[in-house]
Amino acid sequence: MHRERRHINKDIRTFWDDLNLAQKFAVSELQRFGYDLFCVRRMESGNLALLIADGHLAAIDRDGEINTAPNVKVRF
Repeated sequence: MHRERRHINKDIRTFWDDLNLAQKFAVSELQRFGYDLFCVRRMESGNLALLIADGHLAAIDRDGEINTAPNVKVRF
């Protein structure tokens, strides 16, 4: 039986382990404002952390830069 990847519940700790130190710091900062780590996308330029809060998406690049209006499409 084939299951689509988006239907598999991945442990959030697995996502945390995919982040570098700068990203972990930025995630911790956004969590103070109610954001939760949603997933991590593997990109050629490095992992991209995606967080969500009240339907609003935020992204953190490999340098730890936070973008609260990313041009990223996600499936919930």
